[in-house]
Amino acid sequence: MMGMMRMIRVACLVTMIVVLMWSSSTNTNSRLRMVRMVSGIGANWGTQASHPLPPDTVVRLLKDNGFQRVKLFDADYDTLNSLAKSGIEVMVGIPNDMLASLATSVKAAEKWVSKNVSAHISSNNVKIRYVAVGNEPFLSTYNGSFLRTTFPALQNVQSALIKAGLSNQVKVTVPQNADVYASSNGFPSGGDFRTDIHDYMIQIVKFLSDNGCPFTVNIYPFISLYIDSNFPVDYAFFDGNASPITDGSATYYNMFDANYDTLVWTLQKNGFGNLPIIVGEIGWPTDGDRNANLVYAQRFNQGFMSHILGGRGTPMRPGPIDAYLFSLIDEDAKSIDPGNFERHWGIFTFDGLAKYQLNLGSTNSGALVPAKGVRYLERKWCVMKPSASLDDQQVALSVSYACGLADCTSLGYGTSCGNLDDRANISYAVNSYYQRNNQLDEACKFPNLSMITKTNPSVGSCRFEIMIEPYYGAAERRSGHLQKPLSLVALFVFFMLTLV
Repeated sequence: MMGMMRMIRVACLVTMIVVLMWSSSTNTNSRLRMVRMVSGIGANWGTQASHPLPPDTVVRLLKDNGFQRVKLFDADYDTLNSLAKSGIEVMVGIPNDMLASLATSVKAAEKWVSKNVSAHISSNNVKIRYVAVGNEPFLSTYNGSFLRTTFPALQNVQSALIKAGLSNQVKVTVPQNADVYASSNGFPSGGDFRTDIHDYMIQIVKFLSDNGCPFTVNIYPFISLYIDSNFPVDYAFFDGNASPITDGSATYYNMFDANYDTLVWTLQKNGFGNLPIIVGEIGWPTDGDRNANLVYAQRFNQGFMSHILGGRGTPMRPGPIDAYLFSLIDEDAKSIDPGNFERHWGIFTFDGLAKYQLNLGSTNSGALVPAKGVRYLERKWCVMKPSASLDDQQVALSVSYACGLADCTSLGYGTSCGNLDDRANISYAVNSYYQRNNQLDEACKFPNLSMITKTNPSVGSCRFEIMIEPYYGAAERRSGHLQKPLSLVALFVFFMLTLV
């Protein structure tokens, strides 16, 4: 069984090196007041899914759960159109691969703002409040790829907003990973921007300050636990079970407060102590790693919600915290370079089911409300034939192929499907491919191996998914609609190779 597990487990390549401090500091005489008051919790809505829920369904999901703000990673027309007249505040995103074109052309920035901001505000009454220029562009693992384009792009987008008469209601920001700052002494009081990007960061921060815009940071205690087996687990959570850290007159009982205040110290040290801060991403994944599970995710997210709903803030910045949970829904097409957990950050599954009890303080029931009106494909699965042999040479090829083109991140040590036997592992892999390809008969024709069944093969916590009906809007045409014929061509080639 262990050999089979090793065969199907998708390797986790840690390409994110995130510096998240777990200590902090304050001086009570230098405590800062938040410039912008939080108005309910926000959510990140990512769309890197093979079968995304229809945007109208997602907007209803947001509203049913009391989300008043949403953060997007692009400016997809269907997504923004679905938010028309919803009353939900929107942060639209500009992907990193667009920074170069916007940095070198004011006209390009003006065209982007006209199409993706002005048009939606004036014609569709979309409540756009922020434009996120890039996403973690200074992440250390990008090796400086966006250092010279981020600030010029930021300037040009701001100029475009001014020209459009929108700069008072729509603010620019640059979501940064928490690795843009570090501490020289192991405490937040020693916080400062990384030396290799210090001048770039000061340039951006000054521009944000001059234009009344916020600093956006993504904070992930999970990543620290993922990359460091010696990290004190309890310190990642908010229930006070960890040994506190003292820095000057401040005592810190959790990593979030410590990391947040490291940023506060960094800004203050460089002369921007009153700059508003938005936590652009914070959350905990539920699968793909031994520490990514439902228990930890519920513990972290509920702890965070209770922490911010209490309005206590942090020692350096008492008061409301502006934050967006990461994320709303699982995305099965995300890159797994950082780790298999990347596809499992949602508080809802890919089809809009609540994963666990979570009180956002925004519904009468105090529980998550699932998506309504979700349409599924037929209740059938692709599984390993009872007559198929584990010794068949096609098994390894078939499993490798299926996992390479579908999603097997729930398989492996410590995952939700980590206790399956060899046959069930194979069934999970081929079913994932079958569902990804909309249950086409050809997608369950692995040589001498697979068959279609109407008996649910799910075991315990391991859910053998039935795919939802494909959405053929703009996002689907871009990311998923073309996948079906391409995958079938690849499957044909694979079958021909097995005959050689």
